[in-house]
Parts: sequence; C-alpha cells; structure tokens
Amino acid sequence: MGGSVSRPVSAELRRIQLGNALAAFGNGFTMPFLFVYAAQVRKLGDGAAGAVMAVFAAAALLVLPFTGRAIDRRGPLPVAFFGSALAVVGATGFGVSSTAALVLGSSALMGAGVAVLQPTLATMIVWCSTTGTRSRAFATQFFLNNLGLGIGGLLGGLMVDVHRPGSFTVLFAVEAAMFVVLGLVLASVRLPAVERDGGDGASVPQELGRGRGFADGWRTLLRDRSMVLLCVLGFVLFFACYGQFESGLSAYAVEVTRISTSTLGVALAANTAVIVLAQYVVLRWVERRRRSRVVALVGAIWAVAWLAAGASGLVRGAPAVATAFLISTYALFGLGETMLSPTVAPLVADLAPSGFVGQYNSAFALVKQLALSVGPSVGGLLAATGTYAAYIVMLVVCSVSISGLAVWLGRRLAPGQDRAYGSVVVARQDVARESAEAEVHSFV
Repeated sequence: MGGSVSRPVSAELRRIQLGNALAAFGNGFTMPFLFVYAAQVRKLGDGAAGAVMAVFAAAALLVLPFTGRAIDRRGPLPVAFFGSALAVVGATGFGVSSTAALVLGSSALMGAGVAVLQPTLATMIVWCSTTGTRSRAFATQFFLNNLGLGIGGLLGGLMVDVHRPGSFTVLFAVEAAMFVVLGLVLASVRLPAVERDGGDGASVPQELGRGRGFADGWRTLLRDRSMVLLCVLGFVLFFACYGQFESGLSAYAVEVTRISTSTLGVALAANTAVIVLAQYVVLRWVERRRRSRVVALVGAIWAVAWLAAGASGLVRGAPAVATAFLISTYALFGLGETMLSPTVAPLVADLAPSGFVGQYNSAFALVKQLALSVGPSVGGLLAATGTYAAYIVMLVVCSVSISGLAVWLGRRLAPGQDRAYGSVVVARQDVARESAEAEVHSFV
C-alpha cells in the first residue's frame, strides 16, 4: 500500500462503499431468517437456534479486541480480505450444515467475519476521506448499508420457504457470493498511504506498525478520556435504540399496544423510509452544526420517541391513535439515526492519533456489539416479566442521558473535532477538483 494513488481518492471511496453495500445486501438475505433456519428448517429446536445467535455475537466480541491493532499494523486491506474469507466460509457452511455443531461453527465464522469487516471498512473510509468529507462519506455508507439490508431482506423474504430447505441454501449462496464480490472490489482499491487529514485540519502521515502491540493500542485508547467518554455515550446510544428493535420494543408493540405483526412491519418500514428519504437532507443541516450538539438533540428526539411508545400503550378504544404513536416511535428513531451516521463515526476517526485509527474504530465497534448483546437481554427480560412501565422509564432516562453525555463530551473536544464545518467548504473544493481530474483521467 505504499506509494501514491493515481486515481482520485473519491474513486477509491466509491469502490469501498459499493463493496459495503453489496455485503449489506447479502447480509439482508439471511440475517432475518437465521433463527427460523436453525429452529425449523434444520429442526434443531429453539434452544439451538438461540445458541446460534449467541455464538454469532460471542464470536464478534472475541475478535474485535484484536482487530484494531491488526489493522494499524498490517493495514486495513489484508484484514478486510481475512474478514471476507471468514464470512464466505461461514455463509457457505450455513447453507450445507445439518447438525447443531456445524451450524454453530458456521455461526462463529460468520460472526467473526462480519465483525472484522466493520472497523476495517470504517478505517478504509477514514483513509480515503478528510475531516471535511468524512461526514458525507459515513452518511453515504450508512444509507447504502440500510438500502442493501432492506432490499436483501425483502428479496430474501420473497424467496424463502421453510418447507423447502433448498431455498435457504440459495440465500446463503447469495450471501457468500456477495462477500466474494466484496473481496474482489476491495482488491481493486488503492489506498492512499502517504497522508490524510488530521482531526485538527493538518496533514499527518499514515503510519503502519506503530506501537508495541495489543497492549500498547489499548493503553493509548484508555488514556484518551474523550474517547472513553465517547465509548460510554456510544454504548447508551446503541442500547437505547438498536438493542431494543428486535426484543423489548417489538414485544411492547405486540403485547401492550396490541398491534398486529403486519403493522409492526409497517413501523419498521417507516424507520427505513425515514433513513432513505431524509439522510442527505439531514446531512446538509448536520454538517453546519457542532457534533456534540447534534448527538444531544438525538437524545431528546429519542426521549420523545420512547414517550410516544409509552403513550401508545395507554390509549384505549382508539387503535388508530395507538398505532400512529408507535409508528412515530420508529420514524423518530430513523430520524435520529440519520443524524448520528455523519456525526459519531467521523468523530471516532478525528479523535484517533495517527497509527491508531483501526484501534479506535475496533473499540467503538466492540462497544456497539456489547450494547447489541446486552440490550436485547435486558429488554427481553423486562418484557418477559411484564414490567413495561419500568421498561419505558428506563429508556427515557437512557435517552436523556445521551443528551447529558453529549454535552459533557462537547466540553472536552477541540473545536476542529466538534465542528468540522470549517473544513467542509475546502473539502468540497477538493472534491470538485478531484472530479475534474477524474474526467481528464477517463478522457486520457
């Protein structure tokens, strides 16, 4: 990865985002159906199917602490190839496995591969962007990721049939093929290895192999109080939103609000629709605001969302009103997500010292995975005991805590870290110049 890049950096960024979208498309084909596949198609029972999901999460938690230093020492491309290979083997194994041991092994490989890819692709986006273009780059990644997951899930749902095991084999084959394509797309990427924009707007060398290893990377991160605070904030963010989608919130919607599963599907569609329709409109507003204040506003929006969910369970004799409250909950979550995508991931990158971008991205991915593991457990436990009032109160408090933590974090951030708008104008001039260079390059 040494040497300069002849193509404009924006071209490399587009390749990375294309590969990410294709991998998300493949994931969308299978992820919603893993439990059903293990429990009903392979007839392993609900217990084994639950273990499959647990092993998937455990494998991700196991590999993420080591992924960051591998990225920073070897570069993101070799690590991305490794993650893609694990995912290919895992997806293929799912399609042909018939015993509990083989399905669990495939789940471990898949979970590890997908987990490795998350911080690796994020680091590649950082390398191919500047402080001014990074918000738009991560917003585009989030948009394409949701679009890929949505289209994949829709097509997978149309193709799958629990009475035809072969239909699931086709789904896993498609997923494996998408990870192969991801690897091929990334193989065409030539990463800039000389310089990138630092968080303060200055150019800094992209250093590989810095530090003494695993302990050195974590020691550096844990001494960074701003990053530690951001990780705490990230845990609460993911716990209060994504960690509840498939457990406590779904149970509340069905058991308390008493909507049908088809209406729940409409609510989920509303979430996706807001993300797809509003992402770039919101991005233009977010780019001009302090990042900490944007995250604080997300906390307030999500507090309103959880209050709306609570209100949906209190309405009696007006099912249309209750349904509207609940759908608005999912829509408000989507609005908050569009505000976070161009804010949090770029902030992680701008906090990272040169040579530790992979470590910081992996640590934040680990925090996300922890929240996605703890969130459903807590939500499911409260739902199982029927303590829904405590459930709503807990999540309103979490949302308010997000706002408080974000304001606290903002006081610790340097101006260039909290407000990237100062370099956005320059970055857009750079993008325009790169586009002109690309046209000349294609003409020649």
